[in-house]
Amino acid sequence: MALLGGIAGALFQDKGSSKIVYKGAVLVRKTNVLDVTNVGASVVDNTADLLGLGVTLQLISAKTGKKSNPANLEKWLFSGGLFATDDVKYSVKFSVDPDFGLPGAFIIANSHPSEFYLVSLTVEMPGGGKIVEFPCYSWVYNSSLYRTERLFFSNQLYLPNETPTGLTNARESDLKALKGDGTGIRQNWDRIYDYDAYNDLGNPLLNLQRPTLGGSTDLPYPRRCRTGRININGVETLTLTPLNKFYIPSDERFGAVKNSDFLADGLKALSHSVLPALESVITFDQTFDSFKEIKDLYDQGFDISELVTSPVRGMQTPLEFFNEFTADTGNTSYMKYPLPQILKVNEKGWMTDEEFARQMLCGVNPMTIQCLKEFPPTSTLDPEKYGPSKSAITEEHIGSQLEGSTVQQAVSDKKLFILSYHDEFMPYLDAINTQRSSYAYASRVLLFLKSNGTLRPVAIELSTPSSQRVFVPPAAGKTDWLWELAKAHAATNDSGYHQLVSHWLRTHACIEPFIIATNRQLSKLHPLNPFLQPHFKYTMSINSQARQSLINAAGIIELTFTPGKYCMEMSAVVYKGWRFDEQGLPADLIKRGMAVPDSTAKHGLKLAIEDYPYAADGLEIWDALEKWTSSYLDACYNDDEAVANDTELQAWWNEVIKKGHADKKDEPWWIKLNSKKNLALALTTIIWVASAHHAAVNFGQYAYAGYMPNHPTATHKPIPAENSNEHKKLLSNPEEFFLETVSRKLEAILVMLTLEILSSHASDEEYLGQRHISNWTDNPKAVAAFENFTAAMKNVEGIVARRNADPSLKNRLGPVSIPYTLLSPASEKGITGKGVPNSISI
Repeated sequence: MALLGGIAGALFQDKGSSKIVYKGAVLVRKTNVLDVTNVGASVVDNTADLLGLGVTLQLISAKTGKKSNPANLEKWLFSGGLFATDDVKYSVKFSVDPDFGLPGAFIIANSHPSEFYLVSLTVEMPGGGKIVEFPCYSWVYNSSLYRTERLFFSNQLYLPNETPTGLTNARESDLKALKGDGTGIRQNWDRIYDYDAYNDLGNPLLNLQRPTLGGSTDLPYPRRCRTGRININGVETLTLTPLNKFYIPSDERFGAVKNSDFLADGLKALSHSVLPALESVITFDQTFDSFKEIKDLYDQGFDISELVTSPVRGMQTPLEFFNEFTADTGNTSYMKYPLPQILKVNEKGWMTDEEFARQMLCGVNPMTIQCLKEFPPTSTLDPEKYGPSKSAITEEHIGSQLEGSTVQQAVSDKKLFILSYHDEFMPYLDAINTQRSSYAYASRVLLFLKSNGTLRPVAIELSTPSSQRVFVPPAAGKTDWLWELAKAHAATNDSGYHQLVSHWLRTHACIEPFIIATNRQLSKLHPLNPFLQPHFKYTMSINSQARQSLINAAGIIELTFTPGKYCMEMSAVVYKGWRFDEQGLPADLIKRGMAVPDSTAKHGLKLAIEDYPYAADGLEIWDALEKWTSSYLDACYNDDEAVANDTELQAWWNEVIKKGHADKKDEPWWIKLNSKKNLALALTTIIWVASAHHAAVNFGQYAYAGYMPNHPTATHKPIPAENSNEHKKLLSNPEEFFLETVSRKLEAILVMLTLEILSSHASDEEYLGQRHISNWTDNPKAVAAFENFTAAMKNVEGIVARRNADPSLKNRLGPVSIPYTLLSPASEKGITGKGVPNSISI
């Protein structure tokens, strides 16, 4: 064997010198000449390569820090060809000293004018020895654009105090480059992660002022990525270069897969191209005439024949954009929406009280319902400003609906539940009700848990600062349109809270600071960096798109949701009550009274409603995440002391608190990262929010809210007083009155288009238990732990399927026969109503 090793070593010898040769293979995703965003880039790069302006790499010895001689990528011009669309493999040979040892990092220098996507480097050690792998997955721009060398590290990961001597400087240098110096306008090629407040949602030039979110006690907020755009009077303004409008670090942008790009571009097209075109043929005042007219959007389609030109240069025409989503009907002048799940089996099921209540347990917002702790419910608001603190709902309203129990017995037995948006909406009602013909109430919905395990709504209270009205359901078999309008108002409040808080704030906004801190403080060599990165993929990209098209002043959310220009401000007020230690599923359930600790129960929690699909399936995922995280930490840390002494980890957590969630920096509830147990809880919470929590509030949106009457986003009229002229109008044509009250035609169409995009899985989606980068670590214990996690996710799929097939679990399907699959981990491309991606990727 020694002789064979000697022969192999001789084959790698650099003839005529004492150097030896390490052979490498580099995978590159080249810019294609057919890529419309980089026309001719490959030709230019190939010309540069012919002139000697190529791509060079230098290995860095993990032991000594010595660098190899610069080595050129071989045959750039002839590898892959001009029209390459897949990864192209290049050879490279490194000349090193005999005592060089294992490479732990490398430097790459790109002299080509254009950037390319570096996938990986694999280095084969001489003598048939170890193969060292460098997973890169990063954009590499021309070297003159960087202030420091571009560094990449192998998949052999180290805690800071274990870093080999030869990699210490490289580790520190790369982190320094990612932090930047806090100055300057960020450019497309930058890799810098930094913080800023949300001071860019308005546009003073168009008289669209919005308050800054973050940095004040009145409107606290998580921080977003700093772009460095010009700041005038505290408001960030546009630069002259459109590409710099909403900077994010280069590696946070959507990848090369067209489907991902389309999902992002679709949001931009909606706001900047489709909306102006729609406004030319539909006004914001037009309402639907009947439920049938809405149903025709799925059966016949919406006439888009007039939408043939794009108002924005370089953007898809509205017709082209619509046709991306249009089924092949043989008439491209009509956009035909896919039929939402809620209409597929029972078209009338959405109107039942049972379905109205069931969706609070497994609809698009199943994380707001609470167990009622006192009756009547009370408010924390100032009664001098906002009316009586005590609810107007009395025992007389609900006593006959409690299956023989008194109200106090029902409270004691945990049979009464509440969905309340009273305190969130009440302070804004006067302002909301004076804008764009909107009319809203602050709502409370009381529900009773029946003996068959389903919920019954027993009262709805709708209040303003000057009034309180209580509505109760009609007798069985009767229809009361005042009650239906009350449900619509309550559902609209739920829509607003769902989109602004459960969805945007608690997932998108609150996770971004963790992404920034991870890249600034946890080196690529740190075991937790590649552990967390799959759960951050594309989040900053989709957040930047949201700031351009969805949550900005006069964006889609403001135009289509009742709070209007107060939408984001309201979410900032709710953030005042946000606590990181309550974002994990068990803590959230306990806080809402939906579960209590019980050592004899599965997962250690007894649910207040046994058939609570979101909670039951979520706990299966939480348990698997917790085990995976704990197993991974066991593979990285020897003991609690190693956690406490991890300088990068402590700097990361300190920055999350002091900078990322700076308005919460003095709160006592932050978890102390002084043990593996506490670290596992923190990491599991982050992953839960980025994966399962987001999946639960996002991928069912089209299924339920794709049919507007079931989940309106806006209300425009108050509920008429009984026996008034308006009440008589309601009784004479209830459908017409109902549709005049809720979202109007243009609002509904915009929301449906938006939700169709947001509810879709991309073809390159990565789900819990999957990693597209297979060589992310060389730690065999970590790899084995992840294999166990993959198996656990497969098991969860089986559990979910069996529960949906169990007829005793009545809340799993309900009157509309939609099985609860939002927390079934895997999915196919498109709108599937299932699948838990690793990250907030749309």
